[in-house]
Amino acid sequence: MDVHETMPEGATAADVAGAHAEDLRVQGQYGVHYRSYWVDETDGKIFCLVEAPDAETAARVHRESHGLVADRIFEVVEGS
Repeated sequence: MDVHETMPEGATAADVAGAHAEDLRVQGQYGVHYRSYWVDETDGKIFCLVEAPDAETAARVHRESHGLVADRIFEVVEGS
C-alpha cells in the first residue's frame, strides 16, 4: 500500500484516475499490478493498493508512468 501525502496543486480525483490508467499501461513490464486506489480530496491524500516484487519496483512504475512517486510504501500481507 502506498501513500501520497499531498496531491499535486489543483489535482482532482479525475486526474488521479488518469494517473492510475497510466500505471495500468506500464505495470506489466515490471510484474506489478496496481489493483485499486482511493482519493481523499479533503486531506489531499492518495492511497494505492499494489502487488509488486518489491517497493522499489512499485515506485518505478509510478515514476515512469506519471512521475508522482508515493511518499511512503507499506509492505503488507493480505488477511481474511
